[in-house]
Amino acid sequence: MIENNFNKLGLSAPLVQVLAKLGINEPTEIQSKTIPSALAGRDVMASAETGSGKTAAFLLPIIERLQQPGRLRALVLAPTRELAIQIEANAKNYSRQARLRSVVAVGGESLTKQIKALKSGVDILIATPGRLNDLIERGAVSLKTVETLVLDEADRMLDMGFLPQVRQIVRHVATQRQTLLLTATLSRGVEQLAREMMTDAVRIEAARSTSTVATLTQKAFQVLAHAKLPLLLALLKQHDEGSFVVFTQTRRSADRLSQALTANKHEVVTLHSDRSQSQRNRALTSFRNGRARVLVATDVAARGIDVDDIAFVVNYEVPPTADDYIHRVGRTARAGRNGSALTLVSPDEEFLLAAIERATGVRLERSKVAGFSDGRSEEQIKLASEIARLRSSSSRPSASRSSRSSRYSRVSR
Repeated sequence: MIENNFNKLGLSAPLVQVLAKLGINEPTEIQSKTIPSALAGRDVMASAETGSGKTAAFLLPIIERLQQPGRLRALVLAPTRELAIQIEANAKNYSRQARLRSVVAVGGESLTKQIKALKSGVDILIATPGRLNDLIERGAVSLKTVETLVLDEADRMLDMGFLPQVRQIVRHVATQRQTLLLTATLSRGVEQLAREMMTDAVRIEAARSTSTVATLTQKAFQVLAHAKLPLLLALLKQHDEGSFVVFTQTRRSADRLSQALTANKHEVVTLHSDRSQSQRNRALTSFRNGRARVLVATDVAARGIDVDDIAFVVNYEVPPTADDYIHRVGRTARAGRNGSALTLVSPDEEFLLAAIERATGVRLERSKVAGFSDGRSEEQIKLASEIARLRSSSSRPSASRSSRSSRYSRVSR
């Protein structure tokens, strides 16, 4: 019999049994550190990288504390529709025994259906800020009975400009509440949000990898910018088995790349914020089911999208930060599986790659495909790489995070 260690965190036997049936027996670090404090009713600010199990870290204590259906007592705010839908699916799985009612409210879906679902009864509401404010303004939902407020992926919420909407929502929630803030990265904005919305919070940091997992193969392909599409086509042909997620910086470039790949007889779906929710749902379903081999996406898919067995992640453009790189490549090589991250680097992106390598402590293997190069000799490339390294080093922010507020009691790594 497999031992389930969630019972050591204070979860009841029925909830532990539900987890066991789902094949979840060993808590991750962020779950082990967060669940006891959340069960005790403390405010918690928890930081851990994408894919570390933050969703269960806040959902399990909520389900344990609610125990049985009643009224709206837990509110989870998420930055994207896909993440909200995924959280709600997990909430339904974890609360099977308790029979709690969860509702997801996101833009792009029928407002009428969501209002009807809320009227039918809800214990846990998972919502994106924009749609929830719309529901509040229409008088379709009251947050006065909310006992636990969760801000999931708080850093992403701020990046997407949701702070004013989040503040508006919080005004409708009782001040005497538990607040759980989960974030993948720490920033001054997240620190400020925590100080603004939390009281005597326990601060939790899971041991953070600034590197990537051991089962991930990481390669960089140096190529002229105009030759990136032909190179990508060559890589798709070279690796004729396995699914690909290809990241672009903008929605426009994602659409253009999707059209080009489709014209070259590849089954492609596209995911970015200009797509309707039904289009996004269909794209993910096609990709999960294997009907589409390639998913072209902007960073909206870098967090919160859980698709099994992605073989390759391609950075069509070098991401601007190491955090973005880690979030993107974290879509592959999950749960001990092998995976590959392939980054296409034009000469003017060398300094971005150098900054990523310095931050992660990993030098990407330089690889080549016959017929492709960036037109430089080996000596020129070596000199350019050194210049890029020096450039990225000199532009490193000097602000230290050691001055974080002492208002938080801290859970050590």
